Amino acid sequence: MHDNFSYLSSDDTLNLNEFWTIVQSQACGCSDALIRDLFAVNICDHADFSSALASLLGAKLTDRAMAEPVLTDLVLTCVKEDPNIVTAAAFDILATQERDPACPDWATPFLFFKGWQALQAYRIAHHLWLQGRHPLAYHFQSRVNERFGIDIHPAAKLGKRMSIDHGTGIVIGETTIVEDDVSLFQNVTLGGRGTEHGQRHPIIRRGCLIGAGAKILGRLEIGAYARIGAASVVLEDIPSRATAVGNPARIIKSNAQ
Repeated sequence: MHDNFSYLSSDDTLNLNEFWTIVQSQACGCSDALIRDLFAVNICDHADFSSALASLLGAKLTDRAMAEPVLTDLVLTCVKEDPNIVTAAAFDILATQERDPACPDWATPFLFFKGWQALQAYRIAHHLWLQGRHPLAYHFQSRVNERFGIDIHPAAKLGKRMSIDHGTGIVIGETTIVEDDVSLFQNVTLGGRGTEHGQRHPIIRRGCLIGAGAKILGRLEIGAYARIGAASVVLEDIPSRATAVGNPARIIKSNAQ
């Protein structure tokens, strides 16, 4: 088992200007007068993806402790310090639209999917955590939990092109590693067993799919492109490209089949 992790591979590129132009074209085509202003304020009125993302998170996470303009400016500062945050956010939108039949375009997850929104708030919290601003990172974690019902520790390491479908009840622990191209459904727990210290949460390798309600507990490894069935409880390593289901989880399809 190896804990090596790359947040954003050097060969992953995306033209954010072209991406944002497409998102704006989708949003500004809304013909429903009752909701047209929502698209305008959150998407069409913003010159770039970074400012729109900052404005969205500021509006979603504001509370009495931190006003919306302060939050918005903080997010803008974070994405300027690490442009990979915005690139990962765009890749997450692409992944969501590709994998979710209920997602018709790129504007929809930006505005309406709390799984995507919570994931981007985590990315800001993680940046703050790496800067040593732990109380502020915890504040983001707390607000995301209160606002969306999703609990992601800011020290966890999550890759790009990640899809969080529905999102309600997801818990991701402090030392979790999730590589690129992973899909999580609602009520997934990537947690510890309550008896360990240090590296005590799972490693989810590239391309895995974790079904609704699955619990993956302890410092174990789910191999690349493995699939974990809904409501499964995983307590041991699962090899790459295998399918595991049940409580405790058992392999019903191996990578050799």
